[in-house]
Amino acid sequence: QIIVVNGKLNSGFQGCQLLGTSADLGREAHADQSVTILHAKVAQKSYGNEKRFFCPPPCVYITGHGWKCNKSHTHAVCVSRQQMFACAKSLFISDQDKRKHFCLLLRLFLNNRQEVGSFQSRMIKVISKPSQKRQSMKNADLCISSCSRVALFNRLRSQTVSTRYLSVDRGAFIASARHWTAFTITMGKLDDQCAEQGGFVLSEGFICYGCVVQLVCTESGAALPPMVIRKVNKQHAILDVDEPVSQLHKCAFQFRDNPHAYLCLTNDAIIEYQAPFSVRDPSKVVLNDGSCWTIIGVEVVEFTFNQGLACITTPVSPFPVVTGLEVNGGGHVAMLEIHGENFTPHLKVWFGKGEAETMYKSPKSLLCVVPDVSVFSDGWRCLRRVITVPLSLVRLDGLIYRTSYSFTYTPELQPPPSARMTAGGGKREGGMGNRTSLSSCTLFPFLSSSSSALTTQICVRERRKETGRNTRPYGHWLLISVMWEKLQTERFSYPKQ
Repeated sequence: QIIVVNGKLNSGFQGCQLLGTSADLGREAHADQSVTILHAKVAQKSYGNEKRFFCPPPCVYITGHGWKCNKSHTHAVCVSRQQMFACAKSLFISDQDKRKHFCLLLRLFLNNRQEVGSFQSRMIKVISKPSQKRQSMKNADLCISSCSRVALFNRLRSQTVSTRYLSVDRGAFIASARHWTAFTITMGKLDDQCAEQGGFVLSEGFICYGCVVQLVCTESGAALPPMVIRKVNKQHAILDVDEPVSQLHKCAFQFRDNPHAYLCLTNDAIIEYQAPFSVRDPSKVVLNDGSCWTIIGVEVVEFTFNQGLACITTPVSPFPVVTGLEVNGGGHVAMLEIHGENFTPHLKVWFGKGEAETMYKSPKSLLCVVPDVSVFSDGWRCLRRVITVPLSLVRLDGLIYRTSYSFTYTPELQPPPSARMTAGGGKREGGMGNRTSLSSCTLFPFLSSSSSALTTQICVRERRKETGRNTRPYGHWLLISVMWEKLQTERFSYPKQ
């Protein structure tokens, strides 16, 4: 367990200043509060008296202006900047522990001993040592897939005290001994015809040696140029290997524009290392210590909530987590089923600033009625513009749980011929019955322009037949966007509970 009590960190933690934290206290007092946990996907088991500390160490970031001044009727608690980051550098798992998977548990307290809540990491796989065999689909969980998150670290002369992590500070790439950054690694191919994408076309699958990859910081968006990933064996880059990249493998990154240049660190700086050309064996390149990196898959788990105007003293846990959406059509309404974990009967689904009729099915499923688009904008069908609203879960006491999902209403470019005939004075058919019938649900995966994470859209055709002055075009389209990154849309104000 990772416990923060009275603003101090227990053994195994090292506090430091949170990069990029704003000191502006003029913001609204009841803003979002976020707890972000970064950790590796795998952990090496320790044998005997040795201690193989988790590398990179699990980190906790506390962000959001809601932490600046947490007011209640009897006390006021202010969180200083020095308490906004912590990392557990002394965690390890012994050989006496027979578990193959485990989770980290973060218990967070304010300095008046009021519990904020408990936050759980993703599953971590226990391994004995990095696999040197060629990976197969049987061990797919040990492979590095495209568009996944990874971390890179370097150890000079294999010494633990000399560990440096590839990190990003104010948009610049550095080597840090305290902070590590999660990068989205994407595999692709170079295409000169796609100049608007920088000549880099994304592709799916597992990362293999010899492939062109790109590293993008998940927080700032800073990116390194496309590079070729190479396997490292005994401080040599092997150029003729095409096997999948596995967890904790040693690798090197060869710059595409300069085949003799490799990504390297020296002290705290990131540079290009010019490797000497080998005449004896052209399939190998001699590298220095700073050019040999260890790659590992990582997870980033973010919990964001907002107390609004309510004075909430109960813990925010169990924290509901949304993992997927499913549209169910039929009858007179469109239904949205929300899949996830830790759901309770006290949760309501909100579309933007509007509450939806919510039905509790199980701890892993909620069902709600999709609100009509007119709730969010008057005259929307005349303006014909796209409307995107964030999806949130609200507890009965007013606590707001933010999700990484949004709901987008998208109109047709033009009404179908039948609707145009009706607008021109043609015969109107149908009645008030069968007002909304959903059909042709299709999945459209694409890459969002604001992030490199995969986004899924669910396109649902909404058929309406009505009479009278409020006749709606036949064949209107609804579009549901499933966003896997933090929403960049405006925050809506919720009414006081």
